[in-house]
Amino acid sequence: MFRPFSFFVGLRYTRAKRRNHFISFISIVSIGGIALGVTVLITVMSVMNGFERELRTRILGMAPHIIVSNRDNQVEDWATLQQQLATEPGVLATAPFVTAQGMFRHAGYNRFGLIQGVLPEQETQVSIVGEHMVTGAVDALKPGEFGIVLGQVLADSFGVRVGDNITIIIPEATTIGAAGVVPRQRRFTVVGTFEVRAEMDSSMAMVHMRDLQAMLRMGEAVTGIRLKIEQVLQAPAKAMQIQTNLPMSHYTNDWTRSYGPLFRAVKMEKTMMFVLLTFIIAVAAFNIISTLVMVVTDKQSDIAILRTLGASPGHIMAIFMVQGLVNGLFGTLLGLAGGIALSLNLADMVAWIEQAFGVVLMPGDVYFVGFLPSELESADVFNVGLTAFLMSLLSTIYPAWRASKVKPAEALRYE
Repeated sequence: MFRPFSFFVGLRYTRAKRRNHFISFISIVSIGGIALGVTVLITVMSVMNGFERELRTRILGMAPHIIVSNRDNQVEDWATLQQQLATEPGVLATAPFVTAQGMFRHAGYNRFGLIQGVLPEQETQVSIVGEHMVTGAVDALKPGEFGIVLGQVLADSFGVRVGDNITIIIPEATTIGAAGVVPRQRRFTVVGTFEVRAEMDSSMAMVHMRDLQAMLRMGEAVTGIRLKIEQVLQAPAKAMQIQTNLPMSHYTNDWTRSYGPLFRAVKMEKTMMFVLLTFIIAVAAFNIISTLVMVVTDKQSDIAILRTLGASPGHIMAIFMVQGLVNGLFGTLLGLAGGIALSLNLADMVAWIEQAFGVVLMPGDVYFVGFLPSELESADVFNVGLTAFLMSLLSTIYPAWRASKVKPAEALRYE
């Protein structure tokens, strides 16, 4: 159908000046609509990819992939258990931990958060905290010295820095005194701050495991053993496999219990955004239909002349399909260029807006990341471009078919 004759005439109609300027305006609007839809769709898909990447690298870099504990959350012979878990295939590193919910107090201000008791030399093997220290070091946590490493947002909320003191109050650990039963509290010295640009920055602190054991009066027991595994996305299956080798009193828990819904939400939102934003392209495609319908009406005499010169209905149909496809392809290419450029520079643009206008678009204490991530994937670019092109192709069929049905005698009757 698409012979050189049809292609040549279709291109001529695309470039030719029209008597009806309104048709030209609608044509420009349709091209702009497709370009805008493709740009927005690629950008949004890249942002969703960025969120998913940050979940993997930052959230799962700090959160344990798998936890092994017992019903009482007090594992006595944890060293033996840790040695057993370290021999499991696919386990990269293990570390004991003690955890407690508590309240931080400084200069009359209070804030709740998670206190994690760790062994520094082992914790850096199972988490990325050592790579994201802003001040100080995890190794500065020494047993008996009651040092503490705070999330950067948490430290900023109190206005504390390395060397300052902060009080930890643990409601679940109580002391009986003259005033009755009161929560146990202890003053700690800030020895460092970390920033992973995730929710942990505003709600988490680390102390030496021995110091937290002393506060909770746990003796040598730990809350559990955390595992870092090679195949993070296979954590549920790996946890079940490990469970079969554990005593009945022990259990496993994996990251999908806590953060799985967040991953699924990101994937679902990505799918929904693709469907919804595709409607922008669909609206622009309808503009191509209306443009071509008006062009067909405007070019009835031209169509009749072409038919009398020997052009078949297929030739006529191809001419107007070429004209519509050129508009659709031009809009798609513009949108692809805009979407790729915007996705690659989105983080810098958002940072500039925040600095120029003094606003915080992605506060770390509200979202699980403190910035707008973006990751461009070639598959998304291809899928969006193909979708836009196919919609443009479909939008040309009806107007082109109408053009092929024009009868030369009737079209030239009043000429």
